[in-house]
Amino acid sequence: MFNLNRTIATPKLWNRRKSQQQQQHRRSPLFFLSLFLLSLLLFFFISYTSIPKSIFSTSSKTVNIALSAQYPQCKARIPGDKFLWYAPHSGFTNQLSEFKNAILMAGILNRTLIVPPILDHHAVALGSCPKFRVQSPKEIRLSVWDHVIELIRSERYVSMADIIDISSLLSSSLVRAIDLRVFVSLWCGLNIDLVCSNELTQQQSTVESLKQCGSLLSGVDGNIDRCLFAVDEDCRTTVWTYQNEVDGALDSFQPDEQLKKKKKISYVRRRRDVYKTLGPGSEAESADVLAFGSLFTAPYKGSELYIDIQKAPGDPRLKSLIKKIEFLPFAPEIMNSGKEFAAQTIKAPFLCAQLRLLDGQFKNHWKATFLGLKQKLDSLRQAGSQPIHIFVMTDLPQSNWTGSYLGDLAKDSVNFKLYFLREEDLLVMKMAKKLALAGHGLRFESIPGSMDAVAKLEKHCSPDILPDVLLYIEETVCSCASHGFVGTAGSTIAESIEVMRKFGVCSSPTQTAL
Repeated sequence: MFNLNRTIATPKLWNRRKSQQQQQHRRSPLFFLSLFLLSLLLFFFISYTSIPKSIFSTSSKTVNIALSAQYPQCKARIPGDKFLWYAPHSGFTNQLSEFKNAILMAGILNRTLIVPPILDHHAVALGSCPKFRVQSPKEIRLSVWDHVIELIRSERYVSMADIIDISSLLSSSLVRAIDLRVFVSLWCGLNIDLVCSNELTQQQSTVESLKQCGSLLSGVDGNIDRCLFAVDEDCRTTVWTYQNEVDGALDSFQPDEQLKKKKKISYVRRRRDVYKTLGPGSEAESADVLAFGSLFTAPYKGSELYIDIQKAPGDPRLKSLIKKIEFLPFAPEIMNSGKEFAAQTIKAPFLCAQLRLLDGQFKNHWKATFLGLKQKLDSLRQAGSQPIHIFVMTDLPQSNWTGSYLGDLAKDSVNFKLYFLREEDLLVMKMAKKLALAGHGLRFESIPGSMDAVAKLEKHCSPDILPDVLLYIEETVCSCASHGFVGTAGSTIAESIEVMRKFGVCSSPTQTAL
């Protein structure tokens, strides 16, 4: 019964075994937990290799869908319409150029154009495309949105369609348009008229909501599925084309090697078809709102800086649109005032001199600017025209004319008779009041619910400060100058006047305000 040969554990050996057993008992839960986790990881590995990765992916599309649920604007869509907005900048003539490009893009992509306000001169600047130093599309959209809010709050908001007559485009169905304020009221679900309220709490709350909606429309959170597509391509990488070449081809203008090394840039400019990239079948096509940054372009070194769409041979509708936007007239009130000044104040054949002397590069070129005017006046004097009537359009205040060629002309009243307009002139102020009352920018709304928004805006947000209209009247007067036109080289204002003269706007009958 007893094994006398069995080893009997000493107390010391017995205590060591007991301690080991206790440690094993204490480790066993951790051991089983580790085993369970290892098995779980093995299961997921096997499952992941057999299930499509898209289920586990955090792709931009998945994120966009999640974001779409966060924004009420993406749910409360304006039925049956898709929109295009962009970020204008710089001076009025540049903004008008961008407006024409926006009309073209909206026509190509079959979207309703969101018509922006006229921004204060250089309130927002793009930068330099030739130097590849520009604000990103997102940055410039945010800058423009902040300025738009300021224009509404200060009751200085003037729509581009208040100044430029687009009635012929709309009546021909070549393009659809909606005022930015009306769009924001409907799409952002805001009573935007409350921004003009005297109730501080309401005003602050609405402004904060406007900023949030602006962040969404500017693409701060990126593209949002079926709601917003923010175009991030700008003049550093892209030249938009249409129908006439291989999509994705290299543009002829590229940064040179010296610039690449100096600025440490690696941009490659490609020519991309806007319809193929952002039209039917693209990711952008399904979005309610397509948001561009700047739409400014200009010829440069045999190419265009950003948009090179001058023909549409296979599209008669677009061909007609391109032809129409080459010249967009001012509103009838402006055209009539300019013609009235020429006919009733000057009352004689005259020369127009557009002299830009203070802004940017022009302040360093007085001699060349005045030389062109002097040569033109010399030729008119030889032709026997005396006194020579001159309409002067300049940014140099009359008080500073002394000592300049303008001062010399003003003193020589025998040979020259000078005319000019000022903001405080009765004709200018009367026209500004007429334009404010006309409210052309709110007269073309046809989207369901838009007229209620228009009524509120007209009631609460009619501008207390008259719009600055001097430039537009001056350009119209210059278009009527039968003795010719002398403009400042490189000035976009001079280019605009040349286009007006080319289309003979002054010879056309006096327009009737809509």
